[in-house]
Amino acid sequence: MPKDKKKLVKIAFVASDHREAQEAAERLISRYGNIAPADAEAIVALGGDGLMLQTLHAHMNSQVPIYGMHRGSIGFLMNEYNENDLGERLAAAKTSVIHPLRMQVRGSDGKTEEALAINEVALFRESFQAAKLKISVDGKLRMEELICDGVLVATPAGSTAYNHSAYGPILPINAPLLALTPISPFRPRRWRGALLSNEAKVVVEVLEAEKRPVSAVADHTEFRSVQEVQVEEDASIDLHMMFDCDHALDERILAEQFRY
Repeated sequence: MPKDKKKLVKIAFVASDHREAQEAAERLISRYGNIAPADAEAIVALGGDGLMLQTLHAHMNSQVPIYGMHRGSIGFLMNEYNENDLGERLAAAKTSVIHPLRMQVRGSDGKTEEALAINEVALFRESFQAAKLKISVDGKLRMEELICDGVLVATPAGSTAYNHSAYGPILPINAPLLALTPISPFRPRRWRGALLSNEAKVVVEVLEAEKRPVSAVADHTEFRSVQEVQVEEDASIDLHMMFDCDHALDERILAEQFRY
């Protein structure tokens, strides 16, 4: 992000495949120009939350701030669409810095693979039988056996997404927390999850893995038939998201907690 925000004029546009987003991109490019994301001072993403996540992943290590404008379906992470005074809006925007989760999985073949998640890491049962999971936090066993459809670890940015649908807590964007939330827990039935430090390391071991196969998903990256999943925040990666001052992400998340 340049020190003098008034000079923020180098814009790269990306758009989803949605017709509305593509048409908006054409109009904005003709008006403001378009440069390569690597040379940009801001990337403007036109679409919904799915495109925002894809754009964040695509430019994970670029340090270029991303400003989303809603031209899709779900747009919680997006600003309102307005073609006027875009340079001024970008210059005045508030930047939220978030960190992704790093997921490491060990499969049934013993192979270890990794993926990053901006919203959440989730484990799901693959068959008609419920999953059986063992959960440890920072090397200490916290749950001997959780029988469920799955479990997820969500960031504050992702806490309003799938985590909230699974009755997990909404976290303020600047809270140093992660949400550990069960998906349709059967035993213990009343367990509703836990709030963890953002420095916590969560390890989920799949019990009876051959009989009760489980997949692990980090945003859009899925691994099937996993035996163990480790999740922790990667604080070495900074992701910069830009929001209009009157519609900042921290305020939006706070307001979401009072919806009824």
